[in-house]
Amino acid sequence: MTAQWQRRITWFVVVLIIVAALVYGFRPQPRLVETASVIRAPLQVAIEEEGKTRVIDRYVITAPVAGTACRVDLNVGDRVDKNQLLLTISPLQSQALDPRSRAVAEARVAAAEAALRAADQNVDSARADAELADNELKRLQPLAEQGHISVTRLDQATAQKRSTAAALRSAEFAVDVAKHELEAARTALRYTGNPSSNTEDRVQVLAPVDGRILKLQHECEGVVARGEPLLEIGDTRSLEIETDVLSASAVQIKPGMTVLYERWGGEKSLTGQVRRVEPVGFTKISALGVEEQRVLIISDITSPPEEWQTLGDGYRVESRFILWEEQDVLQIPASALFRSDGQWTLFVMQDNRARRRAVKVGRSNGLSAQILEGLTEGEAVITHPDDTIDDGVRVKRR
Repeated sequence: MTAQWQRRITWFVVVLIIVAALVYGFRPQPRLVETASVIRAPLQVAIEEEGKTRVIDRYVITAPVAGTACRVDLNVGDRVDKNQLLLTISPLQSQALDPRSRAVAEARVAAAEAALRAADQNVDSARADAELADNELKRLQPLAEQGHISVTRLDQATAQKRSTAAALRSAEFAVDVAKHELEAARTALRYTGNPSSNTEDRVQVLAPVDGRILKLQHECEGVVARGEPLLEIGDTRSLEIETDVLSASAVQIKPGMTVLYERWGGEKSLTGQVRRVEPVGFTKISALGVEEQRVLIISDITSPPEEWQTLGDGYRVESRFILWEEQDVLQIPASALFRSDGQWTLFVMQDNRARRRAVKVGRSNGLSAQILEGLTEGEAVITHPDDTIDDGVRVKRR
């Protein structure tokens, strides 16, 4: 072989290598994608909003007469007992009542007496409801143990017993408050209607119920007007949760629905039950400055009291209203779905290629979506597909 042929062969090989390198360098590269497997797992659809605790029965103690109130030797959070002395008031010198004023004072006493009788009747009604709920629970417990009724039915009966017991306590507190208001009305009539009364007599202000001091409106000694708020008392063992949600979400929440209270400071979540969806909404400005229509949802804590005894009035909680849940659901990340030709579509990874596939979607909580048709467990779907991904495109996992 001559030197000329050797040079030709050498140049041919070099050109062949360069062409091969160019072909290899400019060939389409597989797209890097993130994938997720189609799995079966529990799925829960819920509405989450921030709420706060509040005492169910709170009582504002007001001055029964105008006068000089002594200094209150109590602090917020102190426990008080029923009929415990809270403070005393030195009444102002009374003046003789004209016939009209005396008639008004006597009418207040009569109204307080009527309110006391009505409160007594409410106690009888609440006690009957509590006894009925207790009997119903006792009747259902053996049926549940024998498997004749569902556990959910027994839980509803237990919650009903707790609810009626709370209503009974509230009605009994209302009787105590009515007695207190009646005594206040009689005191006002006695001290303001007798011009010869001794102005050195001090009016005692007593606690109407057992509870804790929630607020002190008047702490230092000074003159107070009749009816002026002095302090607030409430039973922190009876708490409810107040949560405001968007009105569009409130229509999906029904009384009796299960609620989970999270991030309240305890080791585990608390359970609750929706008691009332208020029928009146209100406008609230969001953190972004957008006007929103909100609705208050009132719910009760159904967890054992010893688990949340550290909660107080006005504490923050995260309320999670369970709209729907199942334990065995075929699901994928919701980020894999997109709309195409009016239906839900995704890309399935098969033989290192993206394959477009239409699916039927059920429930979704924003992070995961239920798949009713179109996928089987174990398949890999592409999450967050971009515009470069199309049917048949070569792909590679990151």
